[in-house]
Amino acid sequence: MENATFGNNPNAFGNSTSDDVLSKTTAGAHAAVSSLADAADGAARKVKPAIEQVAAVAHKVVDRAAASAAPAVDWIGEQSESLKATQKKLVTDTSTYISANPLMSVGVAILAGFFVSRLIRH
Repeated sequence: MENATFGNNPNAFGNSTSDDVLSKTTAGAHAAVSSLADAADGAARKVKPAIEQVAAVAHKVVDRAAASAAPAVDWIGEQSESLKATQKKLVTDTSTYISANPLMSVGVAILAGFFVSRLIRH
């Protein structure tokens, strides 16, 4: 079957007027998208140096913090070794004393328990 056209209104499949409108709309949309893309690129170019500067400052701060923390970490490591050695010596000395004086150790423990209970009650 053949498509019939009347005057300036051909059917939708062969309408040159709607093709022109579609082309103009598409061109306008492409122009708008290009304009937005250009604006985004321009903004990114303007913001990039500021972001790089902030990142550089952040790196410097982290480096300074790490440099400041290093001596403290070393000191804590040294002190922990010293504390471990002191703890071992205290445990050894206490065990030796208790072995040498068992009755005195029990008496001291009872007396310490009595004082602790009095402190807790009042």
